[in-house]
Amino acid sequence: MGFRMGIVGLPNVGKSTLFNALTKTAAAQAANFPFCTIEPNVGEVAVPDTRLDKLAEIAGSKQIIPTRMTFVDIAGLVKGASKGEGLGNQFLANIRETDAIAHVLRCFEDGDVTHVEGRVDPLADAETIETELMIADLESLEKRLANLGRKINAGDKQAKEDARLMTAAKEALEAGRPARTVAVADDDRKAWNMLQLLTAKPVLYVCNVEEENAAKGNAQSERVAEMARASGAATVVISAKIEEEISQLDADEAEMFLGELGLEEAGLDRLIRAGHDLLGLQTYFTVGPKEARAWTIRKGTLAPAAAGVIHGDFERGFIRAETVAYEDYIQYRGESGAKEAGKFRVEGKTYEVQDGDVLHFLFNA
Repeated sequence: MGFRMGIVGLPNVGKSTLFNALTKTAAAQAANFPFCTIEPNVGEVAVPDTRLDKLAEIAGSKQIIPTRMTFVDIAGLVKGASKGEGLGNQFLANIRETDAIAHVLRCFEDGDVTHVEGRVDPLADAETIETELMIADLESLEKRLANLGRKINAGDKQAKEDARLMTAAKEALEAGRPARTVAVADDDRKAWNMLQLLTAKPVLYVCNVEEENAAKGNAQSERVAEMARASGAATVVISAKIEEEISQLDADEAEMFLGELGLEEAGLDRLIRAGHDLLGLQTYFTVGPKEARAWTIRKGTLAPAAAGVIHGDFERGFIRAETVAYEDYIQYRGESGAKEAGKFRVEGKTYEVQDGDVLHFLFNA
């Protein structure tokens, strides 16, 4: 399981440039005018993970298959989007289909790049988009609650439960808080997600800075970081222009370029890692002579459900999981060495898969 992250922001903040860098394509037209992205551009990228290469080397795997992540470059939003201004309706519809939001904020000064509001203020930009999403959610909830009245009066239990969750979200929004601030019980999580509220989605603030500030950020990105810390959100500092340049280089050239800039890794790696943390995701591996492959699951996933990511039959007929921790697989040079060292384990249905586990599933067809 990968995940789908929407890249959002006001026009001309670097969304399409970042998308181009992430997907290593020029599919999104990065131009200096609002609404250059008319339809959402969708790109899948491999999730970089050096562990996979090391596992494949030890196992002599012929093929390496990383897990994948989907990015959606969504048309720029402007004030009034919740009322249909600009490409508002389209923006709101597209963002509902994502698992999380990467909110790109302009943290750079450049007189050649027009800002739609005529100033550079990332906090004000963040507030503009958050406000539009909250207004859209509030209007949606008011309509849906009104439509549920008849069902509730008829004794519909599901309608009553839905109304309870909608009311909690509505109260938060009316108090000026996004829906993601509502405490939701585990038993309500599925129904809550079905509401598809825009402000219930987790947010990652992406600070787009100048090239010279790509390593440590600048005063504007620090303001964003302070705002994020106060709201329990995460931030990543990236120079979209640098990332686009790096995406066109081979591995050795990219490493040299990053070193010259004082960067240990590409922004893509930082963005994906922050996205995984945001959604509570982790990776396990299947390794053999044919292929070494990475699989993405949510933290806390039990072995049968983890097996089901490969194929539904694996989950339905699950018998047991054979596993070696990544560190042990590397230290003892594979499964045989791990067995000799007593690091090979057999786990049952209640085993909670850990990040980096090398797994083999046994099941009844």
